[in-house]
Amino acid sequence: MASLNVGNLGEYLREQRRSAQLSLRQLADATGVSNPYLSQIERGLRKPSAEVLQQVAKALRISAETLYVRAGILDEKERDELETRAVILADPSINERQKQVLLQIYESFRKENGFETPSQADTD
Repeated sequence: MASLNVGNLGEYLREQRRSAQLSLRQLADATGVSNPYLSQIERGLRKPSAEVLQQVAKALRISAETLYVRAGILDEKERDELETRAVILADPSINERQKQVLLQIYESFRKENGFETPSQADTD
């Protein structure tokens, strides 16, 4: 029996696929995931792995983190932090040293406000 999250994920994926003007077969070709399996995900019958979601996100050109949240793999707060870090690291207007300093400042503000960062959780 499909959980509510899986159903919402399937509906969301179907909407994204249609807005990208891809058939299920085209998405299957782009991801390397079988057409029947993608169909089952869209219908809420299967809960895909993080790897499958990453392949689908890449093919649809959407955030994998958003799919992880919809699938219940990642919570909303973790996604927001990961996206913030990704935006900083992807900014071509600042150099690597500046990116690292900015991330350190961001982490110190989060710690000051009572939030633990993934890097801190790994070292504790």
